[in-house]
Amino acid sequence: MIRIAHISDLHFGRTAPELLDPLIGALNAAGADLVAVTGDLTQRARDSQFRAARAFLNRLDPPWISVPGNHDVPLDNPWLRLLRPYARYRRHVSADLAPRARIGALTVQGFNTVDPLRWQRGKVRRRDLDQACKAFAEAPGPRLAMAHHPFEQAPGTPKSLMKHARPSLEALARCGADIVLSGHLHRWRAEPFLTREAGRRVLQVHVGTGLSTRLRGQENDFALLAIEGDQIELTRMVAKEGAFRPASLAVFRKGLAGWTGV
Repeated sequence: MIRIAHISDLHFGRTAPELLDPLIGALNAAGADLVAVTGDLTQRARDSQFRAARAFLNRLDPPWISVPGNHDVPLDNPWLRLLRPYARYRRHVSADLAPRARIGALTVQGFNTVDPLRWQRGKVRRRDLDQACKAFAEAPGPRLAMAHHPFEQAPGTPKSLMKHARPSLEALARCGADIVLSGHLHRWRAEPFLTREAGRRVLQVHVGTGLSTRLRGQENDFALLAIEGDQIELTRMVAKEGAFRPASLAVFRKGLAGWTGV
């Protein structure tokens, strides 16, 4: 069994400090083989916020992998945003904006979906998609993509869907992607989405915010994925009374047409 902890939208610079130690404690106690961080580690991409984010990552016992979010490029420094948008992220978090990891048979491929020329809306770059498809073609087991922006949004979502999201999701499905992790909206959503052209149900796991005070009507949370063969047990961990506790459990099984709930 492979265990993945998925966190997102930590937003150092606008966090609930009383949740910092409980979140670290819960992640370290989860028995995860990997912590996947889907962007927005900071609120305004300032050096002090990145230092706080890196200090958080350094306290995690499991290895971690991270991609940037739209808040991780400077908003208040137009020249830096235009010329070196990822300089601070690279300095404090990782030089690799689309990292890859292998945990047992599981292949994890990160996407950098940030568009420095836009504040909210992201985009999928062709080179990242090609890199993911190459990695997945060589993968011996489950294939997991992670990105800050979701590839699909619920009806009525106030933010624009990222550029090239739908054809990129179809391409990922054709390349054999099994799971897509994302954040950005500060809302929990975990269900298969049906690709129209590829005809496969890819499981999306969309978590809210781990630490931010910008809750948008939901709780601080993160996800635990227990992957074994063609089954995934997905636990939503929610902050309640100063601790992160299991709030829901969903089980998904993979068939010829992809994932379905049990």
